Amino acid sequence: MARANATASSGRAATPRPTAVPGPRPGPANAGRAAGNAVSERVTGAASVVRSLESVGAEVIFGIPGGAILPTYDPLLDSTTVRHILVRHEQGAGHAAAGYAHATGNVGVCIATSGPGATNLVTPLADANMDSIPMVAITGQVGASMIGTDAFQEADIVGATMPVTKHSFLVTDADDIPARIAEAFHLAKTGRPGPVLVDIAKSAQQAQTTFRWPVELDLPGYRPTTKPHLKQVKEAARLLATAKRPVLYVGGGVVRAGASDALRTLVDASGAAVVTTLMARGAVPDSHPQNLGMPGMHGTVPAVAALQRADLVVALGARFDDRVTGQLSSFAPLATVVHADIDPAEISKNRRADVPIVGDLLEVIVELVAELGAEHAQHGQPDLEGWWKQLDGLRETYPLGWTPTDDGLLAPQHVISQIGEITGPEGIYVAGVGQHQMWAAQFIKYERPNAWINSGGLGTMGFAVPAAMGAKVGSPDRTVWAIDGDGCFQMTNQELATCAIEGIPIKVGIINNSSLGMVRQWQTLFYEGRYSHTELNTGHESRRIPDFVKMADAYGCVGLRCESEKDVEATIKRANEINDVPVVVDFTVSSNAMVWPMVAAGVSNDAIQYARGITPSWDRED
Repeated sequence: MARANATASSGRAATPRPTAVPGPRPGPANAGRAAGNAVSERVTGAASVVRSLESVGAEVIFGIPGGAILPTYDPLLDSTTVRHILVRHEQGAGHAAAGYAHATGNVGVCIATSGPGATNLVTPLADANMDSIPMVAITGQVGASMIGTDAFQEADIVGATMPVTKHSFLVTDADDIPARIAEAFHLAKTGRPGPVLVDIAKSAQQAQTTFRWPVELDLPGYRPTTKPHLKQVKEAARLLATAKRPVLYVGGGVVRAGASDALRTLVDASGAAVVTTLMARGAVPDSHPQNLGMPGMHGTVPAVAALQRADLVVALGARFDDRVTGQLSSFAPLATVVHADIDPAEISKNRRADVPIVGDLLEVIVELVAELGAEHAQHGQPDLEGWWKQLDGLRETYPLGWTPTDDGLLAPQHVISQIGEITGPEGIYVAGVGQHQMWAAQFIKYERPNAWINSGGLGTMGFAVPAAMGAKVGSPDRTVWAIDGDGCFQMTNQELATCAIEGIPIKVGIINNSSLGMVRQWQTLFYEGRYSHTELNTGHESRRIPDFVKMADAYGCVGLRCESEKDVEATIKRANEINDVPVVVDFTVSSNAMVWPMVAAGVSNDAIQYARGITPSWDRED
């Protein structure tokens, strides 16, 4: 995946004009300091770090102190504009920063010490990189003279993270701190968003420097294209106006670009079918009649069939991920492809684009709407009645649903759908990874962007609790549910202590099937039911290890347990009524429930199964 340190591959000029940056924000911590270089002041490098964070507008930082970052933690104590939240593990800090960024659209910030503190951020950085989340990680490093000596808690975190960040900086000169932090935030939030690491030597933090906020940034080779080529947009509009089976394939880039409102206009104007990927749930309201739901491995039958039968696919901020395409050579075999993305490296990376459009998606969609209107004015509206007759037939024949469990335990789909229905569309829903993630994507109705937060590209177990914590910090007035599995929950549940102490009242719904559910599903389907090391022993009354209700109490949270269908609604309502402390609900569900529909890995989407042994029927020939 191309990032900032590879942008020159786009073939554009290597020496762009410098970018102007805002000066320090007014406020108590910045009193008497003007924008740019007009005011300079002798401070330590550590104080320069804090002032730079204040100047760039950071409001919340998630982190843990340690020796190499300790100099920065001292002036951080005096900041009146930056809130620091002490997490229990650096991975929690990274995922919390991502959750904050997901929910707010702002840059999330995390901070850690050198060595193991920094390496514990690698997973959340890789996660943010895959899902294009704007994030800045600041790490301490051993003193400049000790770099390369295998000093205590030394790790080459710049080298380690370069493949999984948009860019990584090493700072050894205190004078460079303001510029590097300003550049990091600019890189994180412009172009294709992503994570940026700033590694600062302890010696630079301790040195005296003159604080100067940069007037402009000079980043040779980094010049994202935001304005699309009008000729390409016109061609896309022509195709969309004349297609008989058009599909808008909407990816998470639409959400990152803040283009959901413009997209709704395009959907209404085009009459095309719409599919929203796992990362784009809510970009188009689920209630919209043209929204067929999620495509791909666990997508809806109408969404998968629409792509396979389409004569035109307009991909907006999507990357033709293998979980959407299935066997790539058989994906959307009849379709002309329009592909719009801010990142030129994504265009034709997996599927060749007949009409490539590089640009900011908000600008792309606004121009596409205008050009589509011109096409309709000249040629009239397309006749899509036959197309919608096919799709509506599939919707009626193959709706999402589930069957009662055969062991008398709760159906996880029912639990999750009730969480969504009772909490409503204004809530925020954060998922871990696995079966519960897919059910949450399928059975909660999303009516707005940024209501659904999950780890899509990397598929990081343990994401939900810390990401929900970050989302709640960013959106304190919304109800935030972490929908987690018993396997995921045990990877990062220590952040419940952070939530309880810091006053972050998230709700955690543990979909407890006492197993690693998605792995168990694959063992059922592809390994003859040989359940090798997937039993977790968390859901049996005689042997709950651990007992999640007791664990919640130990962490200063309210613990609830629900084992009967008749209690599901009341339990969720009770959890929603508690708003002063975190709540953990242990829902004991069946381990036999499986996620359907399903396309097995590596096979054609034409082989989708609606349920075990049931292959949907649709016309697969032109």
